[in-house]
Amino acid sequence: MATAIQQITNGVHFLAPEIVLVVTVGVMFLTGPFFVTEAGVGAAGLRKRWGALALVAIGCAGFVWWTSDAARPLDTGPFRADALTWYVRGLTLALGAIISIILVDQIDEGHSAESQACLLAILVGVNLTALANDLVVLFLALELVSIPTYVLLYLPRRGEANQEAAIKYMLLSIFSSALVLYGMSMLYGAAGTTNLAGIAEKFAGSTPVDSTTLIQLSVALLIAGLSFRLGAVPFHFYAPDVFQGIPSAAAAMLSYVPKVVGFVALLRLLPLVGGFDVVEAVDGPSVRILLAALAIATMTIGNLLAFRQDNLYRLMAYSSVAHAGYMMIGLVVEGGSDDVSGVGALLFYLATYGLITIGIFALFAGLSNEKSPVRVISDLAGLSRIHPAVALALAICLFSLTGLPPTVGMLGKLNLFLASWGEGTTLGRSLAIVLAVNAAISAWYYLRIIGVMFFDSAPAGEPAKLTLAPAVAGTLCSIASILLFIAPQYLWEAAVKFVP
Repeated sequence: MATAIQQITNGVHFLAPEIVLVVTVGVMFLTGPFFVTEAGVGAAGLRKRWGALALVAIGCAGFVWWTSDAARPLDTGPFRADALTWYVRGLTLALGAIISIILVDQIDEGHSAESQACLLAILVGVNLTALANDLVVLFLALELVSIPTYVLLYLPRRGEANQEAAIKYMLLSIFSSALVLYGMSMLYGAAGTTNLAGIAEKFAGSTPVDSTTLIQLSVALLIAGLSFRLGAVPFHFYAPDVFQGIPSAAAAMLSYVPKVVGFVALLRLLPLVGGFDVVEAVDGPSVRILLAALAIATMTIGNLLAFRQDNLYRLMAYSSVAHAGYMMIGLVVEGGSDDVSGVGALLFYLATYGLITIGIFALFAGLSNEKSPVRVISDLAGLSRIHPAVALALAICLFSLTGLPPTVGMLGKLNLFLASWGEGTTLGRSLAIVLAVNAAISAWYYLRIIGVMFFDSAPAGEPAKLTLAPAVAGTLCSIASILLFIAPQYLWEAAVKFVP
C-alpha cells in the first residue's frame, strides 16, 4: 500500500493538465447551481461566461502540457507517460476547445455550468485512458468518459428524440462496459496482476499453455466491448438514431471522443499479449484476421448505408462508422520499409478526422437556430448564395472526408494505404484495395451535399442568421485542413513517435 501511494505521489506532476481540468469541473458543479433560480433559469449571458471559464481551463491545461518535459517517461505504478500520452493530450485539448465553443450556443443558461463541466470531465477521461498503466485505472478512465457523456447528451434539449438518444446510448454503453470489464477480469486471471507493464512482462516471449483459452476469450471480449466505442460493425446500430436526436455539439463529441478512447485502449491492451501479431501462442493470425474482417465490414457497411440518408446527422453517423473502419486498418498492418507504420498512420488519421468532422458539426451549428435548424440535406440548398464563406468551408471539410487534395484528409487515407500496401502481405494489400474502393464510394454522398449547396436554388424568404462563434470555429478547421496538407510534417512526426 505504501509503495502504491509513493508511486502515485511521484507521478502527480505528470497529471498536472488533468488536475487543472478536474479542479475546474469541481468549481463548476459546486458553484453552478448558485447562479440559477429555483426554476433553473439563469441570467442572460451566463452560458458564455461558463464557456469562457471552460476555455480558460483548457488553455491552462494546454500550456502545462506544452511546457511539460515529454522526454521524461513514466512507466511504473498506475500511470504511464510516453509519446502516446503526449500526443493524445494535445489532440484532446485542442479539439475539446472547439467542442466547448459549439456547446455555448446550444445550451440554456440554467444548465450551462453542468454541460461544460461534463465536457471537461470527458476530456480528463480521454487523457487518463492514455495515461493508464493499470487495468483498474484504464476502466475508471473509460467510465469517466461514459458517465458524463450520458448527462451531456441529455442536457441541451429535453425533447422526446433527445431523451431517446440519451437512454439508448446509456444502455448500450453500459453493456459494452460490462464486456470490457469481463475481458479485463480474464486478463487479470491469466496474468495475476492488473499492472499493464506486469502483464506484458508475464507474457513476454511465450504464453503459458494453461492460459491460452483465457487470453483468447479476454481479447475477444475487449475487442467487442471497445468496438462499441469505435462504432465498428456490428456494434454500430445505435449511432444513427443517437446522432439524429442530439444537437451539433454532442454529435461532434460523440463522433470523435469515443474513437480516441477506443483506439487508445486497444493500443494499450493488444500489445500486452505479444504485440499486434498478438502472439502465436494465442493464435495471433486469427486475431489479426478478426480485426481485418471488422475493418472491411465497418468501412463497407458504413459507406453503403450512408447512401440512403437524407438526414445530415444520420449520414454523418454512418460516415463516422466508415471512418472507424479505415482507422482499424492501422491496428492490423505493421507497415512497410518506407517508415509508414500502421500505428503511425492510425494516429495521424485520428487527428485529421477529428479536426474535419468537428469542423463540419461546428458549421452545422453555425447555420442552425430555433427557427431554421439544419438537419436534412435540403436545408443546405443554395447555401453558396446565402453564406458563401460557410459553404466554401463546409465544402473543404467534405472534400477532406472524401480524401481529395488539397486537404489533409487525402494524406490520412494515403498513409493508411501505403502502410497496408507496403506491408507486402496478401492481407495488407487486400485491405489497401478495399480502402481505395470505399474512399471512391464515399465520394458520392459527400459530393452530393456539395452539389446541393452550390447548384440547388436557395429557398425564398429572409436567410437565417449565422451563429458566429461555431461558424468561425468550423471555418478555422477547414483552413487548418488545407494548412496541414501543405505542412503535415510536425503532426506526422508526433504520430510516429509512439511505438507499441
